Amino acid sequence: MGYLDLTLHPERYHGVGKQPPFFEGWYFKLIDPTENHRYAVIPGIFLNADPSKSHAFIQVLDGLRGRSHYYQFPVEAFQAAADRFALHIGENFFSLTEMRLNLQGGAVSLHGALRFEGGSGWRVTLDSPGIMGWFGWLPFLECNHGVCSFDHVIHGALSIDGQHVPFEGGRGYIEKDWGKAFPSAWIWMQTNHFDQPQVCLTASIATVPFIRRTFGGFIIGFWQAGTLYRFATYTGAKLEKLEVTDDHVLWVVRNRRYRLEMLARRAEGGLLHEPTRTEMHKRVEETLRASVEVCLAPLRGGTPIFSGTGRNAGLEVQGDLQKLLIQ
Repeated sequence: MGYLDLTLHPERYHGVGKQPPFFEGWYFKLIDPTENHRYAVIPGIFLNADPSKSHAFIQVLDGLRGRSHYYQFPVEAFQAAADRFALHIGENFFSLTEMRLNLQGGAVSLHGALRFEGGSGWRVTLDSPGIMGWFGWLPFLECNHGVCSFDHVIHGALSIDGQHVPFEGGRGYIEKDWGKAFPSAWIWMQTNHFDQPQVCLTASIATVPFIRRTFGGFIIGFWQAGTLYRFATYTGAKLEKLEVTDDHVLWVVRNRRYRLEMLARRAEGGLLHEPTRTEMHKRVEETLRASVEVCLAPLRGGTPIFSGTGRNAGLEVQGDLQKLLIQ
């Protein structure tokens, strides 16, 4: 597949022919209907100039209990289709509509099959190929991001540490990252568990190296019943406030029409591996126990378009956050 085709299909594997350092990973969030089982499953690949450090992986996070495990595979176990997102890592399979797992013997063991129904991702157009906007056309970015499914229904069940867990009627979310390394600092939050169905918030702010300088760039999508409200550095949206304490993250942005206020309540989580240019470090804490209060309102006042609290929220706060305030 050529560069044009890949850019217009952010969900596909982008690593064919890439020289190291390079990583790519897909993030599957799985919440059962009781909301007592909350998992993130992250398949991916890490390529290093030292072939002995290159490998495929599947990370598993038990977001409720804070347990995690990093399953490592040889590079040869990673097999990705060229014309769609269809990925095999050993006996495990991942696509936008299906997941089959056989992960045994780790701190978290998963076995079984799930199907995903009704998902839709961030709209892709020629002038804005996904969540990255026109930045998505730039081949030299350190890290790229994609949203593959804001919200979908889960069918099936998993055996988790030998216990049968039905996921039938649960909710899921899929996103991904690829590039040379994660940013030096970032905040990420996501939830699609509001009292109102078909609502999803995905938001990140990170340091972005760009033409001999670094700036704090953000991309936020608030998706409500098929309507996407975008707030991003590349759209001209402005950061009004970013406050981080041990208890919460208060983040307020605005564009020409709307103001979006997000208040995330922090919670303990588990450790995930982060890709750097030289290795995968185990030093990123992520929780699926956070909550995010969201209020979307017209900029010039009036009745809020949406006000509610998202449960089972994913939240990461990492690095020197002062760098994010340099706009």
